[in-house]
Amino acid sequence: MQKMRVLFQDESLVVVEKPAGVQVHTPEAMSARGEVLFRNNAQRILKAQLGRWVYPVHRLDRSTSGVLLFALDPEMARDLQSLFQKKEIKKTYLALVRGWLEDDSIIDSPLDEKDALTHYSTLSRFEIPVSVGQHPTSRYSLMEVSPITGRFHQIRRHFKHLSHPLIGDSVYGDGRHNRIWKELCPGAKLFLKSYRIEFVHPRTKVKISCHSRFGNTWLRLFDQIGTCPLI
Repeated sequence: MQKMRVLFQDESLVVVEKPAGVQVHTPEAMSARGEVLFRNNAQRILKAQLGRWVYPVHRLDRSTSGVLLFALDPEMARDLQSLFQKKEIKKTYLALVRGWLEDDSIIDSPLDEKDALTHYSTLSRFEIPVSVGQHPTSRYSLMEVSPITGRFHQIRRHFKHLSHPLIGDSVYGDGRHNRIWKELCPGAKLFLKSYRIEFVHPRTKVKISCHSRFGNTWLRLFDQIGTCPLI
């Protein structure tokens, strides 16, 4: 069975790296006989890997890779969910978007009739000699993104709202730019990574900070940019 890389673990919680294409805990695939298939289910994979029950405390989109936090007992699950509600867990993402944005800003745009806030900083701006439309080159930005609220597809929808959609986003993105990057980075899908999570451990009171590693797709992107950002 597939395994996930463990970034941190103690007796009450575990932080892992979720591959793209794996859902967190809601089975989506069905067999021809109507049976649920769990091979792409992070909760089941980790339960088998650790030999104990695990409790999801937040979500990542199925197409988003990176850092994912689980509790190992119900009490810790409640404590971590409380930290999320009080915004005391900081999540940092990396995203590749179309076009050039300002250095630092907050997207304040409601989603599903609820307040939604996303902070972003531009790590790198670059252009490639490929024309999409009327311009001879195409411009892109590598972003550090921190969602302040946690709405459904918040980062992807917020950057679409700015007319700077994420590259590789088949739902909210631009198909012309997505096709360019499939050629530049074979195997590339959604350029959105849950890069880092930071919080104070509810029991030990020690600050936990875990970050994801970069796979081949992201390394090919950095080759295009000409630098690997350290955030």
